[in-house]
Amino acid sequence: MNVEERELKLKAKQKELDQLEADIRKREKALKKKEQEKKQILLRLSPNLWNDIAEWADADIRSINGQIEFLLTEAVRQRKKK
Repeated sequence: MNVEERELKLKAKQKELDQLEADIRKREKALKKKEQEKKQILLRLSPNLWNDIAEWADADIRSINGQIEFLLTEAVRQRKKK
């Protein structure tokens, strides 16, 4: 394989990488937009409840915020079943 062929292959790979990078940026932008749509609330919890949720979140490999959102989502889903 000569230098010109290698250069063409490298340019093709670079174009491929540029397209992948553009796709990633587009997805990141969509995720950021989706995250901005979430509502924020102030929530006060007792230290004991906070610790229990933190331990549970750690066991489920979630953030505390993610665990609270998961628990609320499950509670609403179960309530809708009734």
